[in-house]
Amino acid sequence: MKRSIGCGRLSLDDLDKEVCVAGWVNVRRDLGGLIFLELRDRSGRLQLVADPNKNKDVHEKFVTLRNEFVIIARGKITRRPEGTEKPDQPTGMIELYPDEMELLNTSRPLPFQLELGQQVDESLRLKYRYLDLRRREMQRNLILRSRVTIAIRKYLDENDFLDVETPILTKATPEGARDFLVPSRLTPGSWYALPQSPQLFKQTLMVSGLERYYQVARCFRDEDLRADRQPEFTQVDIEMSFINEEDIFEISEGLLQRAFKEADVDIKGPFPRLTYKEVMDRFGSDKPDLRFEMEIKDLTEVAKTCEFRAFKETVAAGGVLKALCLKGMAEKSSRKDLDGWQEVAKGFGAKALAWLTFKSEGVKSSGIDKFFKPEEIEQMRQLAGAETGDIVLLVADTYKVVTNVLGRLRLKLAEDLGLIDESKHALLWVVDFPVFEWNEDENRLEAVHHPFTSPRLEDLENFDTQPELARARAYDCVYNGCEIGGGSIRIHSKDVQSKVFSKIGLTEETAREKFGFLLDALDSGAPPHGGIAFGLDRLVMLLAGCKSIRDVIAFPKTQSGACLLTDAPSAAPDEQLKELQLKHEAPKQPAKVTADKS
Repeated sequence: MKRSIGCGRLSLDDLDKEVCVAGWVNVRRDLGGLIFLELRDRSGRLQLVADPNKNKDVHEKFVTLRNEFVIIARGKITRRPEGTEKPDQPTGMIELYPDEMELLNTSRPLPFQLELGQQVDESLRLKYRYLDLRRREMQRNLILRSRVTIAIRKYLDENDFLDVETPILTKATPEGARDFLVPSRLTPGSWYALPQSPQLFKQTLMVSGLERYYQVARCFRDEDLRADRQPEFTQVDIEMSFINEEDIFEISEGLLQRAFKEADVDIKGPFPRLTYKEVMDRFGSDKPDLRFEMEIKDLTEVAKTCEFRAFKETVAAGGVLKALCLKGMAEKSSRKDLDGWQEVAKGFGAKALAWLTFKSEGVKSSGIDKFFKPEEIEQMRQLAGAETGDIVLLVADTYKVVTNVLGRLRLKLAEDLGLIDESKHALLWVVDFPVFEWNEDENRLEAVHHPFTSPRLEDLENFDTQPELARARAYDCVYNGCEIGGGSIRIHSKDVQSKVFSKIGLTEETAREKFGFLLDALDSGAPPHGGIAFGLDRLVMLLAGCKSIRDVIAFPKTQSGACLLTDAPSAAPDEQLKELQLKHEAPKQPAKVTADKS
């Protein structure tokens, strides 16, 4: 027998058709006479029935079957008897009485029940990933991932992009996260680095004259993991020559429309565009969630002249006073709620959280209203956009602390109060990021994105004297509060590139050692170019409605970077280390601390 069709592809249109199906026994029910069996393959499920009066041989074989046994069966598709149909299921109107059935393989008792799904401890699911991937939810995620990837490839091919592979074994660079290093056997003492992205190679391809490049690229970063990060990940990498930001936006929006369509989501362009300063001022985040309102409001003007010392002194020292307005929550929130929000704000870094409630009987507060004149309270109400029935939450501190606290508090409150419209798909572009930010630990400037991002041309005039004010020709694409892609117009001038390297503390010698080939390429007729990279894992995670990218990756790593299925990473044999001229040293044990008897 040879399978002729998938279980889930059969319907009433196939009545009386002889088919051959194969798969795993999902459920088996023995009713004493008839034995019902649900057969599962990637396409879906089909009910098989064995009747001892119709086919004794098949019935006897059905008796021996257990869940997850692998079988193949041949017979005609029939309609289910009246009253037993399940019209809500794809194959719920039909069934198969096999004329012939063959056992292809048995299965040992499984370490967990597949139908329990997410209730099973994730470490157990990852250890037996081949079983976890049998679950319908996991297969649906990987099917969606495949469809999205194919749609992206087709779209880019239609738009004249070339699929070009770039090296996995490459050179370490001093910017970004830690590199994974690979020792070279042929050059003892030397190391390759696994690429954090194909950034330098795709820029070199633009200098090579290929003009439009893309790659579904594997990338590697040796950094601490989160729910949306893995040590190895996949990104859709794009680079174009002779373009500006508008060209990138147009191509990217078309690509995302095609990808979202695979998840039955229609999105329309152009996406809104907000500057980095706007989103930090209004939402306290460079990846704002626009599915709900609750914008941060600036009340600094009131604090300048008020009698409340904490606010007045903070603003006099260069700080700000900002607020969130909770619409309609004055009557719904208790003092316990307000105290709880204050603790949350302190956990985010606030020294304190003050509040005003505007009720019909008057204004109540956390004790600050007595320090303000009635006209100042009214001014704060107006600036915060509050009405009767609203609560205003206030934080005063440095701009950086206030925006961080209120930005995180905004998201926390929206989640807790159910303010997020889950049916919305809010996309936007964030533009005009700073070129540099100050690294206090290393006491130097560092690139906000990467050092190959072009500053805005009008900011180059003061680049030497005020580099911290320079704006980058960089852009991030944000979807429902998550960054799904980012890129920039690149530096295509050797002189500008050298200047940026200098600003981040690279000497001319170090820059030449690390990026000499790039500097030479830029000095060889480099065209204006730019690009973007979309995180495929994160994009599919959001489209599938998952909370972790591990649920859309076939064989992911744990939070500690381990593969529980293969038990990697593991020790290398001494023979292999000897070939590489490496020596294994046991990790140092912490010194024992003896308690002082006194």
